[in-house]
Amino acid sequence: MIHLQIQKAADQTYNSIKRSILPLLSVLLAIALFMSAIPKNFYNKIFTGNGFLDPLTGALFGSVAAGNPVNSYVIGGELLNQGIGLAAVTAFILSWVTVGVIQLPAEILMLGKKFALLRNLFSFISAIIIAILVAFILSFI
Repeated sequence: MIHLQIQKAADQTYNSIKRSILPLLSVLLAIALFMSAIPKNFYNKIFTGNGFLDPLTGALFGSVAAGNPVNSYVIGGELLNQGIGLAAVTAFILSWVTVGVIQLPAEILMLGKKFALLRNLFSFISAIIIAILVAFILSFI
């Protein structure tokens, strides 16, 4: 009895992985293409220094330019070194890691449309709120 349940679970897992390989590879290729197409000084031009508009802009671009947390430390440091505000950089990094517009089709396939859209929307809004709060709190320190 237990053997049959384990076999059934293993078969379901295998089929799930088999269905998601192509979308995941497509997502990885799209991310690589997008990241190589953006010039290094691009971000300097899109951030204006506005305390409320910059976090929104950062979250928008971070949502599209999805990546992994390890790269975000390097990118965040470089953005700060270029004079971009902390709120914008924080929103960019948070949405970079938590929101994924590029990988949304794969996420919908694996987790369902409603869950994927709500998760991304909540992550996007949270990135903006957290970024503004971080910048505000750190301005007192």
